[in-house]
Amino acid sequence: MISVMRRRAVRCAAAALVSGLAAVGTIAAGDPAAADDAPQSPGGVTATLGRITAGSGAVVHDRRKTGEMTAGLFEMKVDGGGALQTYCVDILTNTVDGARYKEVGWGESSLHANKNAGKIRWILQHSYPQVNDLAALAKDADTGTLNADTAAAGTQVAIWRYSDGVEVDAKDPAAEKLADYLYKNARDTDEPDASLRLTPSAVSGRSGQKLGPVTVHTNAGSVTVTPSGDAAAKGVRIVDKDGKPVTSTADGGELFFDVRPGVRDGSLSLRAMAATKVPVGRVFIGDHTTTQTQILAGSSESTVSASATATWATKGAIPALSARKNCPKGGVEVTADNQGDAPYTFELDGAKHTVPAGRTETIFVKVAEDQAYKFTIRGPHGLARTFSGILDCATAETGAAATADGGGAGGTKATLASRMSPASTGGTGKGTVNASVDGDLAVTGGGNANPKFTGIAIALIVVGSGAVYLLRREKAASGE
Repeated sequence: MISVMRRRAVRCAAAALVSGLAAVGTIAAGDPAAADDAPQSPGGVTATLGRITAGSGAVVHDRRKTGEMTAGLFEMKVDGGGALQTYCVDILTNTVDGARYKEVGWGESSLHANKNAGKIRWILQHSYPQVNDLAALAKDADTGTLNADTAAAGTQVAIWRYSDGVEVDAKDPAAEKLADYLYKNARDTDEPDASLRLTPSAVSGRSGQKLGPVTVHTNAGSVTVTPSGDAAAKGVRIVDKDGKPVTSTADGGELFFDVRPGVRDGSLSLRAMAATKVPVGRVFIGDHTTTQTQILAGSSESTVSASATATWATKGAIPALSARKNCPKGGVEVTADNQGDAPYTFELDGAKHTVPAGRTETIFVKVAEDQAYKFTIRGPHGLARTFSGILDCATAETGAAATADGGGAGGTKATLASRMSPASTGGTGKGTVNASVDGDLAVTGGGNANPKFTGIAIALIVVGSGAVYLLRREKAASGE
């Protein structure tokens, strides 16, 4: 009788997964032609995940079972040019082949509540590939001989112990000694700044004024600034605080949208681009895809970008709309800044909100972990902004409790599939320990897989793998 009830519970859970995904489809439905998809990330790198280029085996001791997997260093191909090397900070979540990733701060990732996030960055700064002299690294850690594979594996294992609070060991003795050394010696360090971001990402005001400022934050020496569309035809220029036209700027530069008096009500975006090395320790999450969160270990000179939008009118409500994920609260914050002379009323999450003239208000929308969301906010003068993404703020369930001196990812989420299948490495990497011409990336070779997939296929895979996992747990519990 108990076994029958368990099977029914598993079937109900699987059905709930299907209905939940159907709800996502309903939320995502809308009129894409009528609204601009507004970026939520303030800027940085976007990249495509490749393969593991160096690594070796590890053993994960989960509360349900013990399994083997590959611990190693991934490669990413940057949109617009450049390459990254990354480690995983979400051990039990699968990677999605060819997934697109975007750069975010720790607060928008599973590290948002991890008190040991700074120690993870210390490990990245003091191990492979940042430390490319493997003989010196082996001497410091007293590991015996290290090569690219064992160095990458040991580094990844040490990171997992802090990112997921999981019990994991490297199979290779030298890699295990390196992991122990890094884990025990890690010290807290500060979160790195973004490679490029613009604040705020949206401004508004009356025509005939300079709208802004939009401030540039970057580690690049120079940033190119380009308006979208035909700015001159719209009667808009991108200028500095003195009203001089701007085509390039640097860190701390202030940008304004100079809107000519009497122009037609409307909006315009600008795009800032630069080439720079992304700071070690920046996090990469799936861009509209649930996939394994990564953290940066090395960067070549890479293309980084960010955008900002201005909206103007002669009278009435003139809103600037922006949104950002709030991982501690578990949802999305939408900010409406009304710089007009009349109240701005809009609908969001089934409720009406009114922002008085000259005021700014932020509305919080609760979103479930791993839930896709998409909502469109409309305003006067044909304004429509769509915000979409997936809330990915927690590591997958490890079954290992966070300890006082290690682990503690600030929340977990249910594992939807068997994630302990070994990953394939992209080559031995042995002997390839020379620094690249760009300084940060180790030369480990490897290519880049880039298969095509659709959201429907991913949804079906998630539903199917979730049902399989639940059935396996039910069988294990019943002893079948």
